[in-house]
Amino acid sequence: MPQETSATDTAPRELWYPEREDITIYGILAALSDPTRLEIVRALAQHEERCPFDFLDITSKQNLTHHFKVLREAGLIKSRYEGRKKFVWLRRDPIDEMFPGLLDGILGAVK
Repeated sequence: MPQETSATDTAPRELWYPEREDITIYGILAALSDPTRLEIVRALAQHEERCPFDFLDITSKQNLTHHFKVLREAGLIKSRYEGRKKFVWLRRDPIDEMFPGLLDGILGAVK
């Protein structure tokens, strides 16, 4: 007979993140071509990490979910859970190593 699980027994959420070799300049540029995603990345570049709900003044929760997924799949952000709270941060080091000056150029050019 299967064991019942409660809400407290759930496993931590596992999200897919691209490996370094799967991150492309085309994916990054496509992700940053949207003004909302660009604004999210600009904010993340100024903070070590932030809660996605900090961005509700930009757009709705449903739209944020989509934008964070696009940024994650492009390799630009990572996230972690702390209890029920989620925190996201910019994957600055691998992006800067692979494409030196790209993020600084894009983020500095847009005001």
